[in-house]
Amino acid sequence: MYTTLCRRLARACMWLGIAGIVALICAVSWQVFGRYVLNNTPTWAESLALLLVLYVTMLGTAVGVRDAGHIGLESLLILAPERIRLRMEYLIHALVLLFGAAMAWNCGYLALSVWSYRLPTLWISEGWKYIPAAVAGVLIVLFSIEHLMALAQGREVEPSWN
Repeated sequence: MYTTLCRRLARACMWLGIAGIVALICAVSWQVFGRYVLNNTPTWAESLALLLVLYVTMLGTAVGVRDAGHIGLESLLILAPERIRLRMEYLIHALVLLFGAAMAWNCGYLALSVWSYRLPTLWISEGWKYIPAAVAGVLIVLFSIEHLMALAQGREVEPSWN
């Protein structure tokens, strides 16, 4: 049941990422059109594009952790004896979990600390720039727990796109 929840969360992140990329393309296209055709650059388009890049990147990072798409030194683990390999995999997932927790906590704190400030071109809170990293940190924790549970059960986590 936990694996199903994590798979659905990861798929939702992928769909949101796709929607974010489409919105990003639209924002940048409008900015280029405004600059070169209308000779009147929309100031909000660049800020929106930067914000969308943060959201797409952070959601993609979380899904990459779940699907084990991040950079790893697997060649060293393959050469190690089974007992050592298993311990190292536990350590790796525990460290990623701690990193995700630290990221969620600190970015959430940062978002709250700047919430009263406004992005001048979008007229939204400055905190929206830090929300995606906080959410990605929570997702990384959830996905790392899934990996630890899978290791304990002697199975692999299936990628989200299967």
